[in-house]
Parts: sequence; C-alpha cells; structure tokens
Amino acid sequence: MVALTPTDAEDPAELRDALARALDGGPALGFGMLGDAPRSVPDGTAVVIATSGSSGVPKRVALSGEALRASVEATAARVGGGRWLLALPAGYVAGLQVLVRSLIAGTHPVALGGRFSPESFADATLSMLRPSRGSAAIPELYTSLVPAQLSTLLDAADDRPVRAALQAYRAILVGGQSLPEPLRERAADLGVRLVRTYGSTETCGGCVYDGVPLDTVAVRTVDGELRIAGPMLADGYLGDGELTAKNFSRDEHGIRWYHTGDLGLFDDGVVRVHGRADNVIVSGGINISLDRVERLVRSVPGLTGAVVVGVPDERWGEASVIVAPRGEVLRRSEAEQLSHARDLVAEELGKHARPVRLIMVDELAVLASGKPDRESIRRAVLELH
Repeated sequence: MVALTPTDAEDPAELRDALARALDGGPALGFGMLGDAPRSVPDGTAVVIATSGSSGVPKRVALSGEALRASVEATAARVGGGRWLLALPAGYVAGLQVLVRSLIAGTHPVALGGRFSPESFADATLSMLRPSRGSAAIPELYTSLVPAQLSTLLDAADDRPVRAALQAYRAILVGGQSLPEPLRERAADLGVRLVRTYGSTETCGGCVYDGVPLDTVAVRTVDGELRIAGPMLADGYLGDGELTAKNFSRDEHGIRWYHTGDLGLFDDGVVRVHGRADNVIVSGGINISLDRVERLVRSVPGLTGAVVVGVPDERWGEASVIVAPRGEVLRRSEAEQLSHARDLVAEELGKHARPVRLIMVDELAVLASGKPDRESIRRAVLELH
C-alpha cells in the first residue's frame, strides 16, 4: 500500500512537485477527496480523482503512474511536444494531464491568473511566447479547453490579442463534451488548430483524437457500446469492486477493456460517438438519444452552447427541453430558434424526437471541469416545467 495525500492545491509549481513524488512511488495524490479520503491506496496508484461527471453518481478513479505516462507518451507521439498552458482545474483529468505532460517533458506549465477570461488567456499566452532565458527559440504551445471556454474565446476574437493568442497554439485539445460543428468551423476560419478529443477519467483523459485512436489504443463495439483498451486505462474505482467489475472486463485473450457507456461506431479506423447509452428518454414509446438531439440543436445559430434534458410529459411520457445561455443578439425570436431546432431534429431523427420547449437562461450551471451540470439543469427545468 502507498500513502494518499488529499489536495485542493491550485498552484502549478506545488502540484508539479507533488505529482513528481506520486509518479516516483508516492505518496499518491487525491483530488476532490478532502475530509473522507482513505489513508492509503494500492501500490502503483499515483492519482485518485473523485468525480461524479454529469450523471451525479460519485466515483473515485484510481490512476497508476504507468497509465498516466502511457497517456502522455501517446499524446506526444500524435501532436508533438512543447509548453502547456493550464486553463482547467488540476482536479479534472484534462487539467491534471497538462501538469503530467509538462513534468515528463521537463517543462513548467503556465497557469491562467484568476478566473478564465479572454484577457487572462491572451496575457498568459503572450508570456509563453517570450523566449526563455538563454534561448532564442520560441516553444511550441499547447493547451486543453472545454467547448464553453473555446466559445468564449471565439466570441472575443475580434480583439487582436485574443485572436493572436488562439492562433499561437500548435494544438488546442478540446474535450469534455462534444464540440459543436459551428464552433469548429469558426475556429477553422480563424486559423485556430483544434484537436477534438474523446476519452474519460477512466482512460487518463482523451485517447481518441479527431476520431482516430492514439497509437497504443484499441477500440471496438459490443452491442453498440464503445469499449477501449490500452495501457492508459485506470486500475478501477477505489473501494468499489462492484462498479470496477461492471465497467472493466477482460476478453478471451486477457485484454482488459473499459466499457465507456457511450453508443457509437468504429468503422475504417474512425470512432463516431452517438451519445450516452443512459442519456435516453422514451417519448411515445420510442427511444430518443438526448445527445443526438443536442448535437443537432447546437448547429442552430445562438444555440451552440445549449443543453438538452429530458422531462416528464403528460402526452408523450417523456419529452426533451432545450436550455441555452443568452448570448449573441439574433434577429430571430426564441420561437423561431425553437422552430428551426425542431425542424432539424425532425428531419434527422423523426418528429417524435423534437424538443417541446426552449428555455433561455443568463448562465448554465457547470461543474468544476467546465462541463454542463446536467443534473442541476434538469432539476431547474423540472421546477419550471
């Protein structure tokens, strides 16, 4: 067994040193576990991340030093190496990996000062573009963002420093949730180099880039569910052998697979994610994937940050509702936006899948990772509905 040190530290230098010790045999670091953390964890564990994701179900994911290193090496082989900007909380796996990548590369990440904003992003990026002491070379820059952060930056891209900062990165990894196509197109038009990532805490973060698995990753589907194998898989869930056995299994060849809970296809070497297997409602007796509805809704101008949740419905049993932050001023009314969204969904998925309502809010509830807090949003809708 190895000792576990709970932490809520945010200073990158302090965390970098603690991670170096964790990767070198301990003590392990526990994120999001203050107050009820065990004193020790199994040998080989480097990090434990407490997460409930968007489902509200708590779990403690145990990651070994070997898994974290394997993830870092696979990422570097795909996108290259350089200096990283830390724009996400370290207790979120994408933020943690920025620190681990920097540590293994022998570099020091730059963290945003204060709350995320276009100004803080531009200032931090500019500081990274200055040659380091004793070297005239400007390093290749990398960062990880969630779509909401990217949207905020693109909305401010008329400001020259923000636009220049976005264009300075060799790769901006975007994950945590699906990337709306309008955001991808806007970024491409500005010459911003995005990499769409797919993965989870259980896979040490993104392990599929732009639909293509990293070199050491294997993907297959079983009954429509995506499963992932590779050296970056988590050891399991700390103190929950039942959940570990449910979500991880070995095949007839002894290969260990993670059951993602996502529906999708793996065809010609490309992964296509359709949505969560459990994010489904039954409307009029027909199963509807809310993730598929949400992707279509997000293609509507003004609704790129929308979240779609399910609610009880007297007529259909269940129905979907769009919740979107008020943003850009549009010439069309909310009724016209809802009509546009309903038409798109009907054309692609059928009339039975059309959302019944659009609710505009000042701000969406989010988790510490920057992902929408779907449970909180759904509860708020139920109070209104």
